[in-house]
Amino acid sequence: MVLAVLLAAGGGSRYAGDTHKLLAPLDGRPLLAHALDALQASGLEAVVVTGAADVGQLVPEGIATLGNPAWQEGQATSVRVGIDEARRRGHDAVVVGLGDQPFVTETAWQVVAAADAAVAVATYDGRRGHPVRLGAQVWDLLPAAGDEVGRAVMRGRPELVLEIPCDAGHTRTDRTADIDTLEDLRRWS
Repeated sequence: MVLAVLLAAGGGSRYAGDTHKLLAPLDGRPLLAHALDALQASGLEAVVVTGAADVGQLVPEGIATLGNPAWQEGQATSVRVGIDEARRRGHDAVVVGLGDQPFVTETAWQVVAAADAAVAVATYDGRRGHPVRLGAQVWDLLPAAGDEVGRAVMRGRPELVLEIPCDAGHTRTDRTADIDTLEDLRRWS
């Protein structure tokens, strides 16, 4: 079984707006709400890993929130929180997405989660993006800290990686838009 893990713990340090970027409005709703919509629509059992910002009020009923007290040590710590929960629940894989990528679809979550591979990664126009499925066989290969998580395994063990096309008729740019700065937000609003 697969546990979907949405990462929403980071500090958003490159975002210069007057609120945390995940709470910033995109099309009249908080940025994170868009990623949560796709996650919920996927029908996957899911958790949201939180940290720097108080985003719990945005998480729909039925999706658990898990706090990451070590969020400042990088994205790997949030993935670790999700993996620990997957182990606790008896799952053998996680599929990880990012709260600041509002245009990833529920279909991308579903097809990557369903892949039969140690590592499965969504691709858009042939380029790797999110979500990423990490099977239990690679969990111990993941770094404990830092912001490079799945990429480290993909580089070191490319034979374990399956790429899953998730274009669905859209350009890579709209599906993998990562809102890191105020300028990014303005461009996609």
